[in-house]
Amino acid sequence: MNEKEQISVVVCDDSALMRNLVGKMVENADGLVLAGKAMNGRFLLQKLPRLQPDVIVLDLEMPDMNGIEFLKERKARGIEIPVIILSSIARRGAQVTMEALSLGASDFIPKPSGSISEDIHVVEKQLVELLRGYGQKYRRKAGPRGDGSSGATAAPPKEPAPPPRESSGGAAADTAAPPKAVKVKLEPTAAPVPRAEAGPVEILALGISTGGPNALRQVFAHLSPDLAVPIVVVQHMPAGFTTEFAKSLDRICPLEVKEAADGDILKAGRILICPGNYHIAVEKRRLAGVVRLSQDDLVNGHRPSADVLFASVAAQYAGRSMGVIMTGMGRDGAREIGSIHRKGGITLGQDEESSIVYGMPKVAAEMGHVQYIVALKDMASTISRLVQENQ
Repeated sequence: MNEKEQISVVVCDDSALMRNLVGKMVENADGLVLAGKAMNGRFLLQKLPRLQPDVIVLDLEMPDMNGIEFLKERKARGIEIPVIILSSIARRGAQVTMEALSLGASDFIPKPSGSISEDIHVVEKQLVELLRGYGQKYRRKAGPRGDGSSGATAAPPKEPAPPPRESSGGAAADTAAPPKAVKVKLEPTAAPVPRAEAGPVEILALGISTGGPNALRQVFAHLSPDLAVPIVVVQHMPAGFTTEFAKSLDRICPLEVKEAADGDILKAGRILICPGNYHIAVEKRRLAGVVRLSQDDLVNGHRPSADVLFASVAAQYAGRSMGVIMTGMGRDGAREIGSIHRKGGITLGQDEESSIVYGMPKVAAEMGHVQYIVALKDMASTISRLVQENQ
């Protein structure tokens, strides 16, 4: 891969040790090149026009101009270079990380052991995955480096901002053109049960990983406020962050969003986010369904695992369910979303173009488990429409 094809990365951290450790990860990764380093947000802003990176690694706690202040200035200047946050794992770190996402940061990686983490190598694979995913997506959108269409001084056109919470998913969403959902050719062994036999949708289960925080922000901001099913979400995220993540989603979503607790009731119009380091499953009772949390062994290398959620939804709700699998590396959820599909449930997968990493939904589609391939921008309206049509 020549230099022009490599993803260019800038590392911004006030710790020289952290700049060097993260910089070496970038230099050692295939397809990535280290464009430069900065010790705070002010120096970073000065260097961006010259360096024209494809992605930025940003610390939050820095003197002079910290990460939040940089993100505010980035937004004011219309800079759209994606930003991956290096975050402290403390509670305050989780709160600030969610604020960073609300200001336009793309994703985050928790530092394993605080502000200066000499063991940062334990998150190397995840960081490289994020840098490649977001960097490649930005390059495709911004055009070749050096032609004046990339970098801090000439941002690509902005996508429309989500509407305010009060109007999200309301009449405008209901009257919009039908979403561009494409039927996937199903394998004979995965033919769905006819919807007439399966019955109305009573629950929606969603599995997502890399690229998930902002993807969920976009989807949840546009869901119909009249969506009459409970939603249970597995987002691969470290323990300590899911409480604040759920709160941040609740602020922009017309439905209630909360971190799930063991025994929480599944209620129409409520979204439950699985807490980090727990599996989540559903249990159907005579009066109402509930969720169950456990710390059973990792599945597909994950806890929570989307496969655990999908398997329980298929077992408890059969064809009266919907499964959604979105952006993420690997294959978690790809097998058991097939259980929902085989029992007559509706299954959706995010498309390649809008996925940061086209892993989980790709494997599910290749296995014949996905009925509809849907772009991120159409996911909320597609979910709302399909639930309404199957009531």
